[in-house]
Amino acid sequence: MTHKAGFVNIIGNPNVGKSTLMNALVGEKLSIITSKAQTTRHRILGIVNDDDYQIVFSDTPGIIKPAYELQESMMDFVKSAFEDADVLIYMVEVGEKELKNEAFFNKIIHSKIPVILLLNKIDKSTQEQVDEKIAYWRAKVPNSFVFVISALERFNVETVFYKIIELLPEGPPFYPKDQLTDKPERFFVNETIREKILQQYKKEIPYSVEVETESFVEEENIIKIRSVIMVERDTQKGIIIGHKGSAIKRVGTDARKDLQHFFDKKVFLDLHVKVNKNWRSNDRQLRRFGYKD
Repeated sequence: MTHKAGFVNIIGNPNVGKSTLMNALVGEKLSIITSKAQTTRHRILGIVNDDDYQIVFSDTPGIIKPAYELQESMMDFVKSAFEDADVLIYMVEVGEKELKNEAFFNKIIHSKIPVILLLNKIDKSTQEQVDEKIAYWRAKVPNSFVFVISALERFNVETVFYKIIELLPEGPPFYPKDQLTDKPERFFVNETIREKILQQYKKEIPYSVEVETESFVEEENIIKIRSVIMVERDTQKGIIIGHKGSAIKRVGTDARKDLQHFFDKKVFLDLHVKVNKNWRSNDRQLRRFGYKD
């Protein structure tokens, strides 16, 4: 049999379920998931291997109109997903009408590569609403293969997976067959901590935070990790730490549990908080944190 390989890139508005779909397709939790918009900041690859194929899935930030440098960089990740895709997954939810960026939407409807349009969260709709939306999106994106799914419940995800294999071009694998992602271990430590911050803090705090792992030492029975939570202002530092350190302790406890599951090993997590003023608008800092080349 011939071997198939290709990049399958997932795009869409914020909060439509892209990260949930990515994790369901890959079978591992690679992308963090919260109810807040802009949870995904990077482009994250998840690699699925079999004897006859290699699928390189790519989760991307939700499409927004950028308000500051960090968001500009996030949209650059989305642009790159258009450039190297062999199959494009455009994900929408039932109540949605269009993409928040008209230029991106035009790229989708004029795409010369296969487009799979996924109508997600159908478990929250009636059959009549679903039928109406299928007709709407088939007319709106006539070059696409339309599927209804529930990424959270994994409904119809397997059908989509087999369609992807069908659409993949023939070719050799891009990565070693035992590789799961392109990101290093420290990246997943940072993202796990950031997920807990997104879940536990309100308003602007989660969006002002970046996490940097300064030390990752794996021993026979334990992984010892030291990570720094960066904030933009002194007042944010106080909120992250909380009364007598109660808030940061909760973040650390929840993150450590997830990391122990991810690495399948005992984890010691040492968390600190530092002020890094206006890092979201600083080119040098954005490069440092991997948002720019």
